[in-house]
Amino acid sequence: MTMTKFQRSSTAHKRLLAALLSVAVVGVCSVGVGGVAVADPLPQAPVALGVAGTFAILSKTGVTDVPSSAVTGNVGASPITGAATLLSCPEVTGTIFSVDAAGPACKVTDATLLSTAVGDMGIAYTDAAGRPNPDFVNLGAGEIGGLTLLPGLYKWNTGVSISNDVVLSGGPNDVFIFQISGNLSEASAKSVTLVGGVQAKNVFWQTAGAVSLGTTAHFEGTILSKTMVALKTGASINGRLLAQTAVTLQSNTVTEPAK
Repeated sequence: MTMTKFQRSSTAHKRLLAALLSVAVVGVCSVGVGGVAVADPLPQAPVALGVAGTFAILSKTGVTDVPSSAVTGNVGASPITGAATLLSCPEVTGTIFSVDAAGPACKVTDATLLSTAVGDMGIAYTDAAGRPNPDFVNLGAGEIGGLTLLPGLYKWNTGVSISNDVVLSGGPNDVFIFQISGNLSEASAKSVTLVGGVQAKNVFWQTAGAVSLGTTAHFEGTILSKTMVALKTGASINGRLLAQTAVTLQSNTVTEPAK
């Protein structure tokens, strides 16, 4: 049967309506990383850090240091003895906590606090690693250098490399969560920067492998590492180093982010 002009027009309008409804269900489309059109991510809630969030550096197996570093925020290690925290008192603007009487002269002994903080660190790691339905999967095959990233949940089944500067763009309440199955490595003299009001307290890097920040590199956000976090000479971070093994410093600047 031949369709009339009115019927053809009606059919076209129905198709257009269906397409618009489909977009409405998925989310308004925008241009994302790499210039690819993606659905706007659903907002993520920040990762709850609990007592671990009161530390700039927290480790299970110790904190080494090649002087001098400058840490703004609390430092602690547990269950390892306080003798494994090698930062000196003048290097820390905050409190150095120890599980025992060993450690720097200015340390405060509080095994219970440290045990709670380390437990909360593990809970936070599991939370970040377990967030479902990532907005971006295996972006750049693990190489994100040179990209401007939108808020959302990112997941890689590999390690992640930052060979060039990275920009995190959003607003003051936007949350970025990065789930990384391997190592995270930032090249020397490169930076992760925040624009548009993004706050370091809302940026979380969960890594199953080790983290390495290159010489004079700059980083933003909380690192939740299953293993170690190593900062090379002169590297800096506006964030937290929460490591389930060791943290190693070499004349670094670590600043706990504004709450």
